[in-house]
Amino acid sequence: MLLVLCVDLDDDLGRKTGVPTPVIGRNEVEHAAVSLAEADPEDSDVNVLFEGVRLHDTLGGEERVEVAAVTGTDRGDVAANRKVGREVDEVLATIQSTDQVRIVVVTDGAQDESVVPVIRSRAPIDSVRRVVVRQAQDLESMYYTLKQVMNDPETRGTILVPLGVLLLIYPLAVLAEFLGLPGAVLGISSAMVGLYALFRGLGLEDSVDDFVSRVRDSLYTGRVTLITYVVAAALLVVGGVEGLAHLQALQASGEPGAGQVVSALFYGSVRWFAAAALTTSLGQITDEYLSGRFRWRYLNAPFYVAAIAAVLHTVSAFFLGYVTLAELAAVLTVGTLVSVLSTLAFAVVESRRAEAA
Repeated sequence: MLLVLCVDLDDDLGRKTGVPTPVIGRNEVEHAAVSLAEADPEDSDVNVLFEGVRLHDTLGGEERVEVAAVTGTDRGDVAANRKVGREVDEVLATIQSTDQVRIVVVTDGAQDESVVPVIRSRAPIDSVRRVVVRQAQDLESMYYTLKQVMNDPETRGTILVPLGVLLLIYPLAVLAEFLGLPGAVLGISSAMVGLYALFRGLGLEDSVDDFVSRVRDSLYTGRVTLITYVVAAALLVVGGVEGLAHLQALQASGEPGAGQVVSALFYGSVRWFAAAALTTSLGQITDEYLSGRFRWRYLNAPFYVAAIAAVLHTVSAFFLGYVTLAELAAVLTVGTLVSVLSTLAFAVVESRRAEAA
């Protein structure tokens, strides 16, 4: 039995038409192709689906032939390949052929063909058919193609942003020369291009968009964590400055070793870092309470932060010679007891309230 398998790795069919996949059968695949053509006539996957129908009709006289369409997802190659594999398994289970199934894969480019090893692990592949649309090569076709590329948001951002930064170098150089800062142009320009390349290379656009969306939602909904995060950031900066100041004071009195350098940094900054952690934890607890998701075990966080900060502060003070061994042992014992007792206390309270409910 021959299976003509149309592959849409980024799930244009599902996203643009809502057609559930996999699509199995000639009429069903043809209907899916028409639906996708109506939703987006310029999508190349339309040609893949129609090519699958054509191959089904062409090869149908020689042997038993079935046609199906499978899709991946737009979340990435690994997730897309896994989804295609699951849908291929579903197709093979649905057709239930007693003969060996051989597959003809139909795609619209090299990206979709990356899933070929996944399909080959399910059944033998006779051939891979890449559908390429024939276009006129005159100036009008080139203009139209460039216009379509520039209208695509992803391509536009990839090409035009670096080009715009490069074109701004000369006016920036003129402005910097006028302001008496000629050396700043190259640094600013390279920094802009470098940051853009870093964001694009690491795929941080979605993360930045999510962060901005969360900040906007926090402003509109009055989330306490927004202000606590700002305060915590300020406390972290102050803690870093205090740590460096304490290290400089220690270096002024002699040449400290590596252990003393680390201890001085911790001793000067750990209190401010603990204050930042307490601020964020209290803000998070407040938001959880206001949203109705509060759990008693969340109150462990401030106690843990206080215990850890006390232990680190005392350990660093011990290595700097500010406290004795007995004082260090006492703080370690108290910190352990506070952590254990807070965990047990809130666990008991939460258990009792659950039983009462």
